[in-house]
Amino acid sequence: MPTDMHIRLGPKANWQAFLKARSFGTRPAWLLVPGILGLFLYASFRVFWPEAGKLGEQLTAFLGLIAILVYGRGVRNSLALWLLLAAVVVQVLSWWLGYLHHPDWVASNPEVDRLAKLFIFIGVAWWLGGSTGWTFIAWGSALIFYVLATLILGDGIQGWIRGLQGERIGFGIRNLQHGAMLFGVAFLGLVLFARRWLQPGKYRALRLTIWCVLFVICLLGVVTGQTRAIWLALLIALPVAGGLWWLYKPRDASLRTNRRFLAIGCVMALVVLTIAGLSFDDTVEERIGTESQVIAQLLDGRVEELPYTSIGIRIHTWRAASEWIAERPLVGWGGEGRSLVISETAWLPDWVKQQFGHLHNFFLEVWVAYGVLGLAVIGALAFWIGRATWLAWRGGVMPGDMALFGAAFFVYWMIVNQFESYNSFWTGVYVHNLVVGGLVTQYWRWLVVSGQAGPVAGGAVAPRLEG
Repeated sequence: MPTDMHIRLGPKANWQAFLKARSFGTRPAWLLVPGILGLFLYASFRVFWPEAGKLGEQLTAFLGLIAILVYGRGVRNSLALWLLLAAVVVQVLSWWLGYLHHPDWVASNPEVDRLAKLFIFIGVAWWLGGSTGWTFIAWGSALIFYVLATLILGDGIQGWIRGLQGERIGFGIRNLQHGAMLFGVAFLGLVLFARRWLQPGKYRALRLTIWCVLFVICLLGVVTGQTRAIWLALLIALPVAGGLWWLYKPRDASLRTNRRFLAIGCVMALVVLTIAGLSFDDTVEERIGTESQVIAQLLDGRVEELPYTSIGIRIHTWRAASEWIAERPLVGWGGEGRSLVISETAWLPDWVKQQFGHLHNFFLEVWVAYGVLGLAVIGALAFWIGRATWLAWRGGVMPGDMALFGAAFFVYWMIVNQFESYNSFWTGVYVHNLVVGGLVTQYWRWLVVSGQAGPVAGGAVAPRLEG
């Protein structure tokens, strides 16, 4: 396409030239500095230093939204912003109808942040500016500081030692499942981006050493977290990624690798997995076998007889949720719906009501709270992200391994959110927005490169972006 400007985006991007380019719109300095600072704080410190990370989250979200609405002529009509508006409208509608129907069970305000916080990725994507390099820097920074956090927060190294001795640990991150979930995402990324770490070039030995250390730490984090849903998600997501890689590698040079490199990588992974399996054989066997009787009862259809174990509690609360959904399937019960299911279902034991306030399933929670309308917004968002990733990859803007990671992450995220409502808590919101923001920024870049974004501000020709 004809251009009047050539910009290379990457870790060494010429940001002054990029700011002048009107691809996403102009970025005035008064917004740029706090916006980029906010993104750095959010990506790096949301776990490691929560106060600074939350400040970064707020700066990234609000300044990014302001910037894209005022200056983002090329992408501000993106469906993501319309879905954000739809999420707000659905939550307000559910709250208002709930106020008319059951005023004693609704909050004093619509609490629109319940779904709106899943759109912080808009700000993340904006401040990344379409750069592949900066996206990897943001993801890498999140990984490094998370690993450091597990060595410092909670019981720190002592907690790791207990985990290596067979005790289930949570790394000081909310509860036992959430730390393992974060390690699962990190492990997925390390596997799928291994080629970037290990390819020939400068500091290859150093890069190999760092990758091996992080790989082992993340694998141990997944194992010592002892969260069955994480194990299941990885066991499905990684083969899916492998199948997609085999299917599409003839079409994408970035997915190709020589057989020697692939063989070495497979041998290394096999050795590490074998050692981990032998070391934690009893732990894994115990976690898998603990609920075998409950699963057998469930398969026999004896749902009401299930004991209140980890799986049993989930099944019983999901059954209770289905009763509440049946009463208000379209608009739900409002933002407090998930806690109402637990506290107001007469047949649930009192100790369950005292210990639990959510349903351990994000999609059921959305359905109970906001009905089919809420599910439609979340479904549309997932479809749009998948389509955007596909278009950016097919258009030659998004690297193949990044698109592969996006697909594998979708599978992983769908599975883990079936057994714990991560997207309802800050840990899941953080992962969701950081990953999705990195994918969407590539899509917006493709819109500019392909001319799909339309005329940019002032009638300037959209720049060609590389990197």
